Amino acid sequence: MGGFQWNIISEYMPLFVEGTLMTLKCTVICVIAGTLLGLVLGVGRLAEARHGFYKYFLRYAVQYPVRFYVSFFRGTPLFVQILLIHFALMPVLINPTEGLLVSGDLAREIRSQYGAFMSAVLAISLNAGAYVSEIFRAGIQSIDRGQAEAARSLGMTYMQTLRKVVLPQAFRRMLPPLGNNAIAIVKDSSLASAIGLAELAYAARTVSGAYARYWEPYLTISLIYWAITLVLSAFVQHLESRYGKGDRRQ
Repeated sequence: MGGFQWNIISEYMPLFVEGTLMTLKCTVICVIAGTLLGLVLGVGRLAEARHGFYKYFLRYAVQYPVRFYVSFFRGTPLFVQILLIHFALMPVLINPTEGLLVSGDLAREIRSQYGAFMSAVLAISLNAGAYVSEIFRAGIQSIDRGQAEAARSLGMTYMQTLRKVVLPQAFRRMLPPLGNNAIAIVKDSSLASAIGLAELAYAARTVSGAYARYWEPYLTISLIYWAITLVLSAFVQHLESRYGKGDRRQ
């Protein structure tokens, strides 16, 4: 078998660099999109009215659909979701002949150039949104209702109360689970190699196929993933120490 062959890594270093950049790009987009989607879903899950038409509207048109969405994406494997979106949903939306959103030559170019990337980002973002929604829901519910009631008594609207009173306090408590979710997205991006996205796992599979060696490529991407998660963990800890000062003073 021989020792660790560094020449394999050096030969394919551009491929590993390209895979790292793709992983980072996919992670950043999915973290941002998943967080925003999770915020909307989390607020929708808690939306309620005490009486009248809005009580039933919010229950059946907002709360129940959000619960179904969260249950589906948390209850099915992300790998299956990626395959379903790439091979079933995307051909319906973007198709050269009869795409619902894009058709013709533009659809053909998008599918060939960005198809795997779009499918991966969409699937991971939708999945992350389901998990982040539960983080936001728990964080919002952890804040004493008396603060929201006091803000409403001062004339603030529901959205003003949420934005100026509840969310700033809840955000400090949500930082650790949000950081864990971002780290999970980094590692989950490796599943996109199954649909041909040229990220780190795809690079390792390419190298192992060329040389029939596995220590070198897979140990290399393991160290890269580890480095990314360490940097991300340090960043989250920095945010915790910065924004957690208010809780420590209380």
